[in-house]
Amino acid sequence: MTAGVDRHELQQIIAGLSEGVILVEPDQTIAYANEAALAMHGVRTLDELGPTVDAYRDRFSLRYRNNNRPNHYPIERVVNGETFHDVVVEVKRADRPDIDYVHSLRSLVATDHDGRPSCLALILKDVSDQFEAEERFEATFNANPAPAVITRLSDLRHVKVNHGFLEMTGFTRDAVIGRSVYELDVLANARNRDLAVSRLHEGGTIPQMEACLDLPEGGSRFVIVAGQPIELGEAPCMLFTFADLDLRRKAETALRHSEARFATAFRMTPVPTVLARAKNFCVTGVNEAFGRVFGFGQDQIVGRSLDEAGLWMKEAQRAGFETALAGSGFVLGVEVCLRHQSGSGLDCLVSAERVTIDDTEFVLMVLQDITDRKHTERELFDAIEAVMADTSWFSRGLIEKLANLRRPGRDNADGSTPNLTVRERQILNLICSGLGDDAIARKLSLSRNTVRNHGAALYRKLGIHKRSEAVIWGRENGFPLNSHDGK
Repeated sequence: MTAGVDRHELQQIIAGLSEGVILVEPDQTIAYANEAALAMHGVRTLDELGPTVDAYRDRFSLRYRNNNRPNHYPIERVVNGETFHDVVVEVKRADRPDIDYVHSLRSLVATDHDGRPSCLALILKDVSDQFEAEERFEATFNANPAPAVITRLSDLRHVKVNHGFLEMTGFTRDAVIGRSVYELDVLANARNRDLAVSRLHEGGTIPQMEACLDLPEGGSRFVIVAGQPIELGEAPCMLFTFADLDLRRKAETALRHSEARFATAFRMTPVPTVLARAKNFCVTGVNEAFGRVFGFGQDQIVGRSLDEAGLWMKEAQRAGFETALAGSGFVLGVEVCLRHQSGSGLDCLVSAERVTIDDTEFVLMVLQDITDRKHTERELFDAIEAVMADTSWFSRGLIEKLANLRRPGRDNADGSTPNLTVRERQILNLICSGLGDDAIARKLSLSRNTVRNHGAALYRKLGIHKRSEAVIWGRENGFPLNSHDGK
């Protein structure tokens, strides 16, 4: 059988192989490439691939992924009679650099009876998808903040480590990669070490267990470690993941200290304070000042809502308070009337805010008793109203001073006007025009809660506490305005 016949039969044999095969002559002529080899280069004919090794170099750029020989293409190494396997290269077309392939290569060098090369073949396998998947895994692995190490099962050496593990332990990457699982023991002092080592050698799942890692600078780190078998580039490996118990223990300690400080502050606050569940306002705690002011004992209020305990004297005030709290998450200085244990009413300012404790929503309420102040104010207002019933013989200056007395807490001796926003002026104008909250809301295209919030801010600036006082203040200061000024 002649050499030509042998080559023809060889081509017939390799034509249908799924692996790519390129035959090269000793003179660097590319004699043949099967369909698989052409497809792996994105070409259809041997002429597009390149009739010679030099032409192939011109048309395709190459970058080694391993077995690095940067100045020699694998096809040149075949011509030189070199035998190699599992060489991974990235191949790009010179005319279309956006298209690339990843090939796993091996060479086949056959000789005749005289020992001279008679068949030089480059055998290719397309591993582009595999390397793309591995690159995605690599990016995800490195970006994952959870500490992790990958150990190859064939020799039990660490082959990958992410930033989370390095940051947690203080090791450098070079101090981890290539070391065995016993040199850098990720199962050190594991609670069930025998089971973990057995599963590691079997390539089985290692359940979560506590361990203590030795650190490079001395000391140790308590962790929870677990192992999950994976394949990395077709090599069986074990993915070790870690949870830092030190951080959790510090967080738990800080939480205990925080809760202790909150409990102390809650108990010692001189103003009546209530902690209730947000979903149903069931009281979970009251401080000592609450019992002192309202007369209720812990057993009479804890486990019940303020409404069930009978503290709310006016249903409308309770509903308004809960609606405002649900809308904004807080209530500041709302004037209400609450019931003392004896049955008498107490004028109070209620401030409240939603807070989260142990992932549960609560409402923290502060109740300021202003009964005595309100009584004094009412007596003073009644006296002033009686005196001002006939103002014909008062000077304007005295009238203004009396008007100021009816607005306690507001220093307006210099005649200055509080800095009201446009919206607050609009609302004051409509209050003075006799409109209620619902009518104002419709007039200004606002929600009723928004009108109430603006009204509360307006009251604070004017130093007043109810609508009638706002009307008096407004009319003494030029409200209601005409329709143009009130816009």
